[in-house]
Amino acid sequence: MSDGLVVRSAPNLRDLGGIPTASGSVKHGELYRSATLAGLSDADAVELGSLSVRTVYDLRTADEAAQSPDRLPTGAQAVALDVLADSSLSVAATLGDLETDPQGFAANLSGDTAVRLFEDTYRDLVRLPSALAAYRAFLLGIVDERREGAALFHCTTGKDRTGWAAALVLSLLGASEQEIYADYLRTNADLLPALAPVFARLEQQGLSRESLLPVLGVRESYLTAAFEQMRAQFGSVEDYAVVGLGLSSGELAALRERLT
Repeated sequence: MSDGLVVRSAPNLRDLGGIPTASGSVKHGELYRSATLAGLSDADAVELGSLSVRTVYDLRTADEAAQSPDRLPTGAQAVALDVLADSSLSVAATLGDLETDPQGFAANLSGDTAVRLFEDTYRDLVRLPSALAAYRAFLLGIVDERREGAALFHCTTGKDRTGWAAALVLSLLGASEQEIYADYLRTNADLLPALAPVFARLEQQGLSRESLLPVLGVRESYLTAAFEQMRAQFGSVEDYAVVGLGLSSGELAALRERLT
């Protein structure tokens, strides 16, 4: 993280604070994003607790959460928001297959298949009823006056479902496209080094780094697919929030007041 915080057992963790928006920078210490907290160490749980994280929004599927439950810092409560509950097949939610059947996983994602599947998954993040319900609940949770402390949101690797959640929040706060994409693509710098052992193990099994990067990293085209779906289906990000997510103008104002 740019502020020097290192939580090694919670990779891809960062504070959205400091990102410029239309009404000032995002407040520091209010909203964090990360990968899964399933492997959180005792020491890192204390470190995360020191950030006053009291609410953790888990965007993973029910199966993912059941197989790898989060370890929460003391005093934090989890909120389960299954973004892809209505998806019949989502590559973003099946990364575990890389562990159980890496050869089969790679064979199914040869060529440009992985890129196309991820782009379609990002469209699902906008159009699925379960995604609309999950992101609505997430934003309502952020603006809930009864919520205390900081909030953290995550999925498995903290790049896809989490990436769209961050892009959505920043868009509603009026951040520029450049800032939104910069935060999104930062995952390649923050997450991929932490996955070095995964790359090494899979390369030993015959998978190339080039074939793994579309799966384990992020691409600009992924996020662009979500924004294109949003504009085609709803229009502007405000229309998406109001029509698609059912938020009121007052709730959107509260989001900006709370975070900037």
